[in-house]
This record gives sequence, C-alpha cells and structure tokens, in this order.
Amino acid sequence: MKTLTLRLRLVLLLTVVALVAAACGSSGSSETTAATQTTAAPETNKTYTIGVSNTLVGNAWREQMVCAIKAEALASGVVDKVILANRNASATEQIADIQGLISQGVDAIIINPSDREALNPVIEEATSQGIVVVSIDQAVTAPSAYVATNDQTAYGELGARWLFEQLGGSGNVAYMRGIDGVPADTDRDTGFQKALKDYPGIKIVSEVFTGWDPSVGAAQALDILTNKDVDGIWTSGIDYTVVEQFKVADKPYVPVVGADNNGFIGQVISLYPDFKGAAVTNPPAIGGVGASIAIDLLQGKSHPRETLLTPKVLDMANNAETLKEIYLPALQAGWSSYMVIKPWTHYTPGQVVDCKGPGE
Repeated sequence: MKTLTLRLRLVLLLTVVALVAAACGSSGSSETTAATQTTAAPETNKTYTIGVSNTLVGNAWREQMVCAIKAEALASGVVDKVILANRNASATEQIADIQGLISQGVDAIIINPSDREALNPVIEEATSQGIVVVSIDQAVTAPSAYVATNDQTAYGELGARWLFEQLGGSGNVAYMRGIDGVPADTDRDTGFQKALKDYPGIKIVSEVFTGWDPSVGAAQALDILTNKDVDGIWTSGIDYTVVEQFKVADKPYVPVVGADNNGFIGQVISLYPDFKGAAVTNPPAIGGVGASIAIDLLQGKSHPRETLLTPKVLDMANNAETLKEIYLPALQAGWSSYMVIKPWTHYTPGQVVDCKGPGE
C-alpha cells in the first residue's frame, strides 16, 4: 500500500515537478559550442550498450542519479544494456573503470567525474574509438566530451546569499562542503566565496568536508553545534541529518541551506517558522538528462557541448505551495522528487523509483 500511495503521488506530481524542473533548466543559457566529436547516422534497428562510471556509493543522490540513467535507457527503447562501474574511487581508479567499460564494447559512457582534468586522456581514448562520452553533474575539460550539469557555481552562490540575508549580513556561519578537490565542490566554493565577498559581516567559524556522507555530516554538525557559536549553516547537500542534530545538541534552530532532498524539504515545511531552511535545487535527474543526450548522439542527433541547469532557491516565505506539492512522505529522505526534466527525460517517476534498466 505504501508503494501504491507513492506511485499515485508521483503521477499527480508529474506535471508540477516537470514545470518546476523546466524552470530550473537553462536552455536559453546553455553553451552552444559544438563538441569536436561527431556522430554517424544511426543504423536501422540498432540497439546500444551504455556504460556508467560512478565514484561515490552510499549516497542517496548518486543512487537516484544512477536510477535516472537506467530509467531513461529503458524508456528510450533503443538501449539493450547498462553496464555500471560503481564504487568509491579516486581519479586513478575511475580511469581504470572507464578503460574497463571501453574494453566491454560500450557505445557510450556516462561519467560523474572525480577530477576535472585527470580523466581527459581516457576520455580521448574512448571518443577516438567512436564512443560517446557525457560528463554529468560535474564538468570535465576534455573537448571531445559532452557535459550536462547543474550549475554548481550558482548553487553555491544562491544558497549563500539567501543565508547571509537571513542573518542580516552579519553572524557566524558553519560552512559544510562536499569532497575536497572534486569539480562540484570547487565550483560551489567559487560561488560561495563570490557571495561572501559582498557580506563582510559574515564570519566562517567552521569549514568541514562531509564527503557527501549523511552520517559524517551529522557527526560534524553535532560537534559544531556543541562547540561553536553559529548563527547559520550552509551545507553542500548533506542537510536533513544536519538539521536533526539541533535536538540532539539541545540547541535552538538557526537557518540552514540544503538541497532539494525529500527529507530536508519535509523539515523545511514541518518545522517552519521555528526553523528556516532553503532548498537549492540540484536534481539527480541530471543522470537522465545525460543518458538522453548520449542516446540522441548515438542516433545521429546534435546537441550543444554543454547543457547547464540553473538552480532555484525554495523557502517557505516565497515558495510554500511548491515545497508542499513536491514533498513526498513515502520517498526516502535522500532522494529528490524532481525526477522529470523536460525536454530531456522521457521516463516516468515510477520508473526512476523502480531503478531497473533494460533487461533487469
């Protein structure tokens, strides 16, 4: 019954989520520079094998990203297999994973990169053999790769500005980042620092790297709340477990910036106005976008080299109805209900929840 209720809610939410996610899309501002790689005309009735390289496990966002890739592959009707290289991996290990996918004869590889430049040689190795490579969530600099990302610099800046305004331009802030050195964290830090320059009254009293691990973020938040005087917290998407620590530490709520994780959105709604939070959109459905682009390219269609989705900031003061519409009590806390991103994705939300690729 719980699964049925969730499916019904997902169907009802489909239109709302598609509209909001489309608003987050930036088709007008997407880069139009063509990639150096060209695609051949498709063969009649040809089916494809897609490889996926993911280097962070135990993270619900990445799990949903992979599920969106599988769902888009299934919905396309032209993919017969998705091969997943899925582990916690350094750049060196990811290079080995990508080489393994190449050796298995994949037609396209979708990567969430661990490094902006270190993967370039293996990407060139793949594309020189006619394999389509799409980097999702985080950008790479390899000119032959296509890139589909949420605008991570804007993510950092928009959330920071919301937080600093909530504090009236002055106060102590805990800065809870992701993984040191990876492209998304670097870009978010660029945006955060840009905003910080405009608020000289804001003092960063703690800066930590969560590894985008909810349990690590929770422990760090508890330590910060216990030992630091903080007026606000910026998180790089490890949010709902951070909010839970206020009760554990017996501390009053302060404003928190998080992502569009279902658990955090539930807290933003239910704890308001005692707790004020802002969800900055960063949909894992970017995985579905990347899969859609890869499939189009395999079929001889063209795409700009870069596709960039612009985030939105959602809070109860300005977006209460939207937050209530997209919150799904039956959906796991670390997932986002932003599952459909038009015009790219073609699956249903239920297919993402099922997390089954072709032949599974």
